Order: sequence, then C-alpha cells, then structure tokens
Amino acid sequence: MKPAPPLQDDASRFTHALRFDMLPDAVVRDAQRRLLDLFAVAAAGTSTRMSSIAREHALDCFAAGRTPARMLFDGRIASAAGAAFAGAATIDSFDGHDGHALTKGHAGVTVLPALLAMTERVPGMSGREFIVQTVLGYELGTRAGIALHATSREYHTSGAWNALAAAAIASRALGFDVPMTRHALGIAEYHGPRSDMMRCIDHPTMLKDGSCWGALAGISAALLASRGFTGAPATTVERDAPAMFADLGERWVILEQYVKPYPVCRWAHPSIAAALAVRAQAAFDAASIERVEIETFHEAKRLWSDAPRTTEEAQYGVLFPVAAALLHGRVDADTIGDGGLIDPAVRALLPRFVTHERADFNAAFPAERWARVTVELRDGRRLDSGAMQASGDPARPMTPEAERGKFRALTGARFGARFASELEAAVDALAEPHASASTLCELVLNAPNFTQ
Repeated sequence: MKPAPPLQDDASRFTHALRFDMLPDAVVRDAQRRLLDLFAVAAAGTSTRMSSIAREHALDCFAAGRTPARMLFDGRIASAAGAAFAGAATIDSFDGHDGHALTKGHAGVTVLPALLAMTERVPGMSGREFIVQTVLGYELGTRAGIALHATSREYHTSGAWNALAAAAIASRALGFDVPMTRHALGIAEYHGPRSDMMRCIDHPTMLKDGSCWGALAGISAALLASRGFTGAPATTVERDAPAMFADLGERWVILEQYVKPYPVCRWAHPSIAAALAVRAQAAFDAASIERVEIETFHEAKRLWSDAPRTTEEAQYGVLFPVAAALLHGRVDADTIGDGGLIDPAVRALLPRFVTHERADFNAAFPAERWARVTVELRDGRRLDSGAMQASGDPARPMTPEAERGKFRALTGARFGARFASELEAAVDALAEPHASASTLCELVLNAPNFTQ
C-alpha cells in the first residue's frame, strides 16, 4: 500500500490528497450525521416561499446550458451553479442547519448542494467518495470562515467563505491539478459575497446568510478555472491566515460543528434553553406572567424583538421563540410557520419582555453563547433559569436519538415516513465498502410526493 500523501501542506493539495481510509471512524460517522441533518432542514425548507422563489429564479436565470444539474428535492434542471444556488437557499430558508461557533455561520448549507450538483457532472461517485467530499467541504469551509473573521474587521455572511468549500468540492470532482485548484479557490474567495450579516439581524428578510450566493460563486469559480480563468491566490488561505490550514488531516473541524435543536438563529438558543428550564420549575400560563427578563450577549440582543410578520423575522428573533418556549414548551417548524406566527397568546406576551446585555456573556462570545431568563409571576413568585448554554454544541451534544428524531420529524412531515426511512437508510449505507451514491442522489434530486 502506498504511503498516505501529506495533508498538512496547503488547501489545494488537501483537496485532492484526502482519501476515505484517512478518515477516523468518528469523522465518517459525523459526516453522515451532518448529511442527515442537512437533508432534514432542506426538506422543511421546501415549504418556504424563499425556497420556491430561489428555485424559480435558478430556472430562469441559471439555465442548464452545458452543465445541467437537478435541483435538491425538486428534480427540475438548472445549471450546476444554479442547482447549488437553489439548494443552499432551500436549506438557508429554514434556520435549523448546523454551524461552527467561531465562524459565526454555516459550512454545510453550501457543502451539500455543491456536492449534489457535482455528482450530476461526474456520475458514478461511490458512497465513500461522497463522504470524503462532505468532509473536504467542512474542513476547508470552516477554516476559511474562522480565518476570514480573524483577519477582517467586518462580520460577513457565511457565503463570503463557504464559497471556498464549494470550489474545493467542484475542483476535486472535476479532477483539477493543484495549480488549477488554487485558481478556483482564489476566484471563489474574490467573488464570494462579503455582505453585512448584522444587516439581516437588524432587518430580517430572505437575504439570510448569503449562502446561496456562496454556493453559486464557488461552483462558478471552479467552472471558470476549468476554462483557464485565473484568480490565485486565495489570500485568506495562503497569506492572511495560513496557520488555520496547517493542521489539515490532524484536527477535524467537522467534529466541532453544533447541531440545532430549534429552527431559529443559534444566538437565540441559550435563551430558549433557559426559558424551557424555567418552565420546568413550575406550572403557569400566559395570564400569570407579569414580566420576563432575558440576559444575553450583544449579538443576541440585536435579534428581532417585535412580533414577527414573516418566518424570517421569527427565525431571526429572540423574544418570539422564547415566548413560545415558555408557553408551549417547544420551538419547532410549527412555531415559525404561518399558524405559529399568529399565535395570540405568544404575541400577547411579547410586551412583557425586557432584554439586557451582560458583560461576561459578551466576553465569552463567539466561542460560548450564554443567556439567563427570569420570569416574575403575578402571585409574587420569581423563577430563574440561572446562566445557561444550549444543547447541540460538541461539549453539550444532542443525543443520537434526538438527532435522528429531528431528521424523521422534519423529513416525515414534508415527504412522509416511508421516504424519510429510505433516505435515512441511503445515508447510513454510504460508508459500506462497495456502496454507490446513486441511490441517495436519485432520492434527493427528484421531487418526492408531498404528503401535505
């Protein structure tokens, strides 16, 4: 057996040197967990207006040409870049996907649609290669995000850096050499959307996290490089923060991702967890609540605080999901759907909230996200959660059963329990020695029969 090629060299070499037998078992299992979670969020996302608009836009503006690819959970054909755009928009439209604390954003939302788009360009991919490319996208995308935040004064959306993940996946799938891969990464970095994330926090709309444009930029970058378009170097990778890529193949950042138990901005999760802890202390209803105080960090305090008019305002809110957690003991797809948005009890509770920043919570961000919820009842009782973090982080992981439950609930509600079971089995089978990715791709690159 040939010795393993070096991985701790640079991102372009890593893109092509990585092999399945180099992946620790924990990394393989985690890649499959990430895929299940992303498919679940995408399934839920297909019900949103944002996803519908993005898919129609891809058909009109990113037509197939010479790079046809089917769109995720849709089946209609756009270009590879257009299919990746639509898939990332679909996942981003339902804010339940994974992320990394130090990127303050998301890699997988672009990794999966980019990978699916490229399987259409390079048919016959093995299940194990599908896992390798998933890991590749997380490893390069997450590091690019951390590096960009470490070297830029602005807080950019995820599309600014997950574009590099898409470019790396496409470069590997198309069999580039290292120089051509360098150009693809450089083009993706230069054209990635360096948009202002806090604008969408202050004014939640369908702009979301810019990942649809990151996916489009990354796939486009590789296709441009294949025609001889130049763009090296990716300065974040090669000049500004090369140390971030020095431990490729040793430290596996895919293992550092968080998983969301609630389909809203991760910054609201500690407050939701604290609200649920308060709810567990005593029975109460909306009429018995005098005042609710949330203590959290600055960025979470910036989340939408008025009664939401759209699912985007609900997903990028803090008061609304906390109120739902206090009154109903859950924050789920129904909470942020049309029916949940007009819940009269939840909306009536919002004026009784006050929110404060805490200096120690600010200091801990972004590596840690803390909140505390205090509820004063009209009978004089005071219920206090204490300072809390949310589950889902590597230090406080969701159980495997809870993650599978999330997948089955979201996918089954949209496409039925039978489809969810088939998709779950297809993802689980990817690591088997002679498995093909074709079964999985045929499931997700066609339009399932909607159950509702």
